[in-house]
This record gives sequence, C-alpha cells and structure tokens, in this order.
Amino acid sequence: MNKRPWLSLATLGCLFAAAPVGAVAKSPAAFVPALPGYQYVFPRDHGAHPGFRTEWWYYTGHLEAPGVRRFGYQLTFFRVGLEPGNPLGARASAWRSDAIYLAHFALSDINQRRFHFADRLQRGGTGLANAAPQFLNVFLGPWRAGQTVPQGARSPHRHSLVAADPAFAIELEVDALKPPVIHGHEGISRKSDCPTCASHYYSLTRMATRGHVRVGTEHLPVTGTSWMDHEFGSNQLGKDEAGWDWFSLQLEDDSELMLYQLRRLDGTPVAQSSGTWVPAQGPARHLELSAFGIVPQGRWKSPTSGANYPSGWQVRVPGQGLELTVKPSFKAQELRTPGSSRETYWEGSVEVSGRRAGRPVKGRGYVELTGYARRFSAPI
Repeated sequence: MNKRPWLSLATLGCLFAAAPVGAVAKSPAAFVPALPGYQYVFPRDHGAHPGFRTEWWYYTGHLEAPGVRRFGYQLTFFRVGLEPGNPLGARASAWRSDAIYLAHFALSDINQRRFHFADRLQRGGTGLANAAPQFLNVFLGPWRAGQTVPQGARSPHRHSLVAADPAFAIELEVDALKPPVIHGHEGISRKSDCPTCASHYYSLTRMATRGHVRVGTEHLPVTGTSWMDHEFGSNQLGKDEAGWDWFSLQLEDDSELMLYQLRRLDGTPVAQSSGTWVPAQGPARHLELSAFGIVPQGRWKSPTSGANYPSGWQVRVPGQGLELTVKPSFKAQELRTPGSSRETYWEGSVEVSGRRAGRPVKGRGYVELTGYARRFSAPI
C-alpha cells in the first residue's frame, strides 16, 4: 500500500466547497484506475500522474548530527485531483484548480524525546502549489521535493527536500543507493478484493542523506539514510476497512522490509495486506499476508487525542529467517493535522533488533498507524 492519512469525506467536501469557481469534482469513475500491466519508467514516474485521483510522495528517514544527536523526519506531499488529466489548458483562469495539495512535516528529536509536526493545505493554481508531470517537482509554498539532476543524468533518483516551520526545519539531499522497488504483482498493489481497489506503488528503500536540520535556533549539519514512497491510484480501499499498520525497516546488513496490514472494522487483517523483502543484493520479493506476522507487544494511549495505539511489535518473516523486535524510539510521535487532512495518526521513528537466519541484526525504521483515533473515510 502504502498507507496514508486519507482525507475524510467531510474534509474533502469542505475542500471542494473552498475551491474556485470551475473546480468541480468529477465522479471517481472518470479517473484512471490502477490496473495490471503498468510499465514504470524512471525518472518520469517520480513526477505527477494527473489521470489518477490521489497521489502522494512520502519521505522518512534517520539523521545524525555531531555530538551523537539523532533525529527522525517525515515529509509527505499529497495531491487530490478534482478533475482527471490536465483539463485547465493554457487559457484557463489562474484561479481555477484541478487539484488540492496537502503536506505533513514532522521531526522526532530522539535525544530530547520531543516531537514536532506541522501541516499545510493549498489548492493548485496561482503558483502556490503544484506537482509537475514527467519529473519530480512538487511543492506547497516553500515546502518542496524536487529532482536535483536533469533527466538522463547518471543519478536519476537524487532529490532535494525543503520544509520549514517556525520551530523546526530541514534542508536535505537524498540519493538512492538502490533502484526503485515495485510493490505488488503486475505493477499494482492491491488493497481489497474489488477489481479496482489497488494502486501503483514503488519505493526507494535506501537513500544516502545529507543536509541541515534546524530545531529552534540550532542549525545542525546531518547525515543519514532515507526511504521514499510514491503511490498513485483512483479507487483503493474497501468499505469495511478501518485503518492500517505500515512498516518500513532498514537493517544494518543493507536489506529492507516493507509490510502493511490493513484492518477491517472488527480488527481482522484484510487478505490483500502484503509486503516486500529487499535483500542487500538481488531482486525484491513480494510477501503475501501468510508470509509474515505482526504481533503488538504493548500499547500507548495519546494524552491529547485519546487514541490507543499498539506500541512495540514482534515481526516475523519465516521464509527469510527474520525474527525482529520493533520498538518506538519514543512513544509520543502522534500527528494531528487540523490544517489539512484533519486526521490523527501515529507515525514515528523505530528501533529494530533481532535475528536473521540465526545471526544478530539491528536496524531502524518508520511505522505508521491509522484508524486508531477514529475510523477514516476514504474518498478514493
């Protein structure tokens, strides 16, 4: 999947009402569904896909500054289409919009156990927000993710990330150390048993990272490792789904693991939940739900939202000899986004330890938990 804190139907209705004259939402059937056989082309597919209703670019990572200072970060851009394709044309009004854009930004100060987050919302048009097709250039005001080298260059997966809030900021360059990993089968990642409940979903699972972090008045040079997800589709989730748990784990032996477990209203996992194992070398391997297990080991109740989240997990992938313990770097990493999606969810830095094929292994990762504060409604 991935995952992602979708707009509620009420929120989306408010966005449509706030859109300028002429920006009228069409039926989701007018958008292109994610179907088997999609052929990815890079770096083209880092760009926007306006024929699909919903799309996001998702960056998470772990950073280290001098003096053993550690941070985790999340920067996410969402595009929600109002009309399929690119219907505006060169003569359209500058105030007319074919999409709504949102962004979530968070920084986990692991040493201080402090969590900072901010969010934004903006309609397209007038140069305030946009996502370019054919190459990566998505922005909301000064928050931006973009390719730092031209198409056809030797490093087509090098991106720059910029986001700033009065309390914290990042300015990073991330460069893929592995080629893109396509999740699912035949170019689609399924989310339910309906024929079109799917998305196109790929990841850059290990990206060398360098740049600067600001926390308050501190400006710190940092290096580290990032993970990037990009997903686009038009009709993904089933009506009986309440939320999901998503894991992206980077192990010190240069392997990676992505898992997502969609939950029904009764708490049972959806059969289309799946994952991907990325070895240090060689092709990635798709994992069906039966190939892995995720068992919570504790709980954390948010003092702000009252949501009761799982906190700490045992993760097993028997076919790869993986027995992992995943623990939050600290528990209070909950985002509340009243300025954009109006969703409350937990997404944070985690520490990984355990064994692979009988040998000790460590790592770091990110976990996202949705649908615990309340069931979300997905307009896709």
